[in-house]
Amino acid sequence: MLRSLTLGILGLILLYGCDSGDSSGGPTGQSSTPGVLRGCAVDPQPLTAPGGYYTNGASVCAVDGTAHLFHGVDRPSMEWGSTGENIGADDFAAMASWHANVVRIALNQDFWLSGAALYDPQYQGRVAAAVKAAEAAGLDVILDLHWSDQGNLSVTKLQGQDQPGTSNQQQMADVNSKQFWTEVATTYQGDGHVLFELYNEPNTISWTVWLNGGSASGYQVVGMQELYDTVRATGANNLVIAGGLSYSFDLSGVRSTPIKGYNVLYATHPYKPQDAESRWESAFGYLATNDTAPVIATEFGDGTDKCTGAWDSDLIKFADQHQISWTAWAWYPSGCNFPALISDWDEHTPTVQGQAVQAALLAYPYAPAGSVGTADGGVGAGGEGGGESGIGMTGSDGGLSSTGGASSTGGASSTGGASSTGGGSADAGAAGALTQ
Repeated sequence: MLRSLTLGILGLILLYGCDSGDSSGGPTGQSSTPGVLRGCAVDPQPLTAPGGYYTNGASVCAVDGTAHLFHGVDRPSMEWGSTGENIGADDFAAMASWHANVVRIALNQDFWLSGAALYDPQYQGRVAAAVKAAEAAGLDVILDLHWSDQGNLSVTKLQGQDQPGTSNQQQMADVNSKQFWTEVATTYQGDGHVLFELYNEPNTISWTVWLNGGSASGYQVVGMQELYDTVRATGANNLVIAGGLSYSFDLSGVRSTPIKGYNVLYATHPYKPQDAESRWESAFGYLATNDTAPVIATEFGDGTDKCTGAWDSDLIKFADQHQISWTAWAWYPSGCNFPALISDWDEHTPTVQGQAVQAALLAYPYAPAGSVGTADGGVGAGGEGGGESGIGMTGSDGGLSSTGGASSTGGASSTGGASSTGGGSADAGAAGALTQ
């Protein structure tokens, strides 16, 4: 029923035209009742990456001027292992069979950057192959900078969240993250079906440092504004996603410290038990309620020992009411504490939370990402040549091969990072040590 209500609202929003403004301007009020969004009628149409999207108020819009919502899943493992685990065409096809239209792929800057001690020369090719395989399955792709190094490219350890001397989840991005985004944005600026999530789960810093950078735990933090500017300096007009504080749950500070720019979405990560439903409106819902900026829940789930699908269903209901996009954590076989959507690689059998997410996805009207906004015979998945640059396809062993490089053999196991503490997902834990 809520799906029908949402579609009805989306059908009305094109009646409301307005000038395009900052995607992150201030709210016009504090009502907790979601209103009709201004929609996509803008003149002139904002800049977009080829085949991609633009934002207007709280709406994400396809190139043909229709409103669009992202609904999908998170795909970890390329942050803790440079080859990833079981990432291949079959994996993305299984996501599409649930009617996901987007996948969020977690990355590690130390595997990507050539000056890093952990650099893997095949990593960029594997990422490119994953993007190509995902787009071929009808999925948009969010490339998420998940792990970093506090500005120290010499690190060789992957264990230890928010700790110096490790490549792992940190409080915020660092100077090396700028080079990462320069290279990633340059690579994918021709493919509007690729979105850039600037940093995963900022935490224990102020909103001023979040936006403008500063010092944290003895290293120089690079703020969201500088990361955004770094992407735009390459000429990339792709959608950019910025997660809030408190491990990305809290977006309340965006009211006073928005990113200055265009095509910006804000990410929230509501997890049980720490992020109570009573806080959702004030933490992130208000951005949609007041038609301020688009919101996407790029992670959510029930991380308690006795999880059910109720948390996921409630979050999705809230998102539908507010026209908020979402990707659920995580497409990885494990148990409640991860939390996981599938219990195995072979059949991709949904867990109890996976059942709730799958049911929600299947209830939406389905259009593969490549068919969005292409009524004029425009660009489909992969953009205008984006996603085609020297990318190999999936090998028979289930790993992704990159041109000029050896194929993956199904992906290395996790190297054993520490689990998330008080924040979001538990992807930092070793694969072999995950609660089943």
